[in-house]
Amino acid sequence: MRLVLLGAPGSGKGTQAARLKTQLGVPHISTGDMLRAAVAAGTPMGLKAKAVMDAGQLVSDDILLGMLEDRLAQDDAKAGFILDGYPRNLAQADALDHLLSRIGQPLDSVVKLKVPSEAIVGRCEIRFKAEGRADDNPETVRKRLGIYAEQTAPVAEFYAKRGKLQVVDGVGELDEVTARVKAALRSDSMTASS
Repeated sequence: MRLVLLGAPGSGKGTQAARLKTQLGVPHISTGDMLRAAVAAGTPMGLKAKAVMDAGQLVSDDILLGMLEDRLAQDDAKAGFILDGYPRNLAQADALDHLLSRIGQPLDSVVKLKVPSEAIVGRCEIRFKAEGRADDNPETVRKRLGIYAEQTAPVAEFYAKRGKLQVVDGVGELDEVTARVKAALRSDSMTASS
């Protein structure tokens, strides 16, 4: 299964990907986690990314695509993957399509988690207090939601036109949301095989 999870920051993409990876037997690839690891390691790219992330901005497309290509070349991603946090704009969606075509791993499905903005701000405030992530403070989250609405939301339409998009209600208990995502994936795989 080659899957992209879409949704605003704090919509639950990472949580759902972590829950699905074992069931699907594929790695959860989070560009946010890859970037945070580079920041924690103090790599030159990590230091550059930290300044951008702390300001509530997004890291450049070429850096992310290069990191992603390296990650998809690893053995555990040969049978598939769950992408979380990428693509986040139309240019990245197009670049990802070209990359996956070139490496012979086209997407099977795209699931968008739909969550109201105020619920997201509340979720991120809780995570900010628990984990202290600078990109989760309420002011930064509101900036990120604005960027999402402008740049990332159109990615859903990109995949809808290709017949890959399933929209899932991301509000509710974790098990309920996971069940909805799994039902959307079953529906998508049945459509693809008919």
